[in-house]
Amino acid sequence: MGKTTSSRIPLLFQSRLLCFSLLYLFTTLFLALHKSLFPTQCLFNSSSFDPVETPLFSYPSSYGEHKYALPASHSSCSSPVFFSDYKVVFKEIQDLCENSSVFIPVLRYMQGNADSFAGNFTTQKRISYFNHQNDSVEVPCGFFKKFPISDSDRVAMENCDGVVVVSAIFNNHDKIRQPRGLGSKTLDTVCFFMFVDDKTLKGLEYYQLVSEHSYENKIGVWRIVKVSSKNLYGNPAMNGVIPKYLVHRLFPNSKFSIWVDAKLQLMVDPLLLIHALVVSENVDMAISKHPFFVHTMEEAMATARWKKWRVVNALLKQMETYCENGLQPWNPSKLPYPSDVPDSALIVRKHGMKSNLFSCLVFNELEAFNPRDQLAFAFVRDKMRPKMKLNMFEEEVFEQICLEYRHNLERIGISETEEEGFKGKRESNVFFNINGSCCSSCCQKYLKKMWGESHY
Repeated sequence: MGKTTSSRIPLLFQSRLLCFSLLYLFTTLFLALHKSLFPTQCLFNSSSFDPVETPLFSYPSSYGEHKYALPASHSSCSSPVFFSDYKVVFKEIQDLCENSSVFIPVLRYMQGNADSFAGNFTTQKRISYFNHQNDSVEVPCGFFKKFPISDSDRVAMENCDGVVVVSAIFNNHDKIRQPRGLGSKTLDTVCFFMFVDDKTLKGLEYYQLVSEHSYENKIGVWRIVKVSSKNLYGNPAMNGVIPKYLVHRLFPNSKFSIWVDAKLQLMVDPLLLIHALVVSENVDMAISKHPFFVHTMEEAMATARWKKWRVVNALLKQMETYCENGLQPWNPSKLPYPSDVPDSALIVRKHGMKSNLFSCLVFNELEAFNPRDQLAFAFVRDKMRPKMKLNMFEEEVFEQICLEYRHNLERIGISETEEEGFKGKRESNVFFNINGSCCSSCCQKYLKKMWGESHY
């Protein structure tokens, strides 16, 4: 009887492994089909907005601007972003840019000359500017040395009086990538500026994307601004945070800005992003939460562990300085701020007094310590007055806004000697050890609170 029953079952279903394999195959095909038909639940459009479909620029195949894309880890999200109709967004942002009263009061900036770009103030002097209750007080905000760009670029930057999208490539670290999904009027109203140094410019000349004989270069939507590194910082990363955090000073007449790390390709129209993440939320700035870390000290430890900044003793000094001056681990009392650590690769700003003050204060910390802006983020945000309204959106949303790529694997026009000169002093000592022998009592209290919160 057993043989007769077995013989009646089709051979296809007699193998358990084969059955599971077929089930897995059909499930995978179904999920792939579903994702292609419904690609995301993070971003919603109320209607089509006539995006620009034609390629913005044709790169030589050897340039490889689309190589080494990083896969997204989320296909959907629990906090979707709603985009209004493009025409409505365009008109509303245009009206806001023309209404100067929206951006009052205006921050006043300290003038003068110094050996360093940000003045190199002491810790207590920098902190003294955190409480900005008097609008007549001038705040240190860089430019104590001349920013070395051409006069024609400076004029073009001053003439950008609405929305600006800014990025930078220093030390030939990334590729230039064109944004996608732009609305039909965006290119006429939004400025796109890419800051590069001499080494990056050599790489662009190598691929014949720019001409060394031209004073003004453009690659697709991006106007290329050459920055001479001779009179700035020795570290290219520090030079890169000048346009990242002082965008409101480089573009004094702009009303909104989007900073985009050069490792990213923007996939959503900048006007839609500004409207959805800043204007509709009535905030001063929007930035993504870090995908893994909540506490500043977690980011500091990871920075040392993964050698993102090799001068470990300087990292320790920075954290001790912040602990001694009131830095606390994240806890529910900090709400509505959901985290102390951002992913600062994308920053959307309204150029009002609060966001401008925050940017100035952060930049001063970066010069004092290092260009790892995530380490100074919560310290400045929590201590500054007046408080800034901040939209820290989910990483899942960030992955839908832009595509992320790896940094250049090959550097054109850079010698090994030059490359090594920017890495800083290598240190292998442990950042914090558990018995606290290497850190102040304030940081020990911070760690105990942080670990206590993580266990309960």
